[in-house]
Amino acid sequence: MHIAIAGNIGAGKTTLTELLAKHYKWTPHFESVDENPYLDDFYSEMERWSFNLQIFFLNNRFRQVLELQKSNKNTIQDRTIYEDASIFAPNLHAMGLLTNRDFTNYSSLFDLMENLVNPPDLLIYLRGSIETLVGQIHKRGRDYETSISIDYLSRLNERYEAWVSKYDKGKLLIIDIDTLNFVDNQEDLASVIERIDAQINGLF
Repeated sequence: MHIAIAGNIGAGKTTLTELLAKHYKWTPHFESVDENPYLDDFYSEMERWSFNLQIFFLNNRFRQVLELQKSNKNTIQDRTIYEDASIFAPNLHAMGLLTNRDFTNYSSLFDLMENLVNPPDLLIYLRGSIETLVGQIHKRGRDYETSISIDYLSRLNERYEAWVSKYDKGKLLIIDIDTLNFVDNQEDLASVIERIDAQINGLF
């Protein structure tokens, strides 16, 4: 079984991945943030490094999904390959930070990869307001994220909502992080787990 967690920057994907992996004894797969050689450069000079960053994420995520498909373990993944192609790359293109040539090249590569990967059995989308996302970004204190603008986060949120509204690749569970604090509140975490149980019981 393959579960994936989607959501904007600061939504709590990594934390929820860790909590659910521990609870269900699933194998976690995380986004390569600390090992990403382009993030610092990207946030300081987005136009120069957008294509490099997106290719790194796409390559890493594609490799990760292929490994998931080969394993016989129940796995939980921090962010999906679809978010790169449906949200982040189109957003950079729309903002003029990714050229038409680079975006076409990127999209063509993703189309080839998508034919070789299976979607998750359950997608968990962490929905949050800009206020909540900004609060959590500041709380975790990553230096390279201090320059993220409200406009950038807002654009991503709009694209996430549009993507989720049309998501049809499998089961979808939406968690509202404005009202559920699964990090600090055990009752909220139990509520999330209860909703996930209801979804995955139908997968077997």
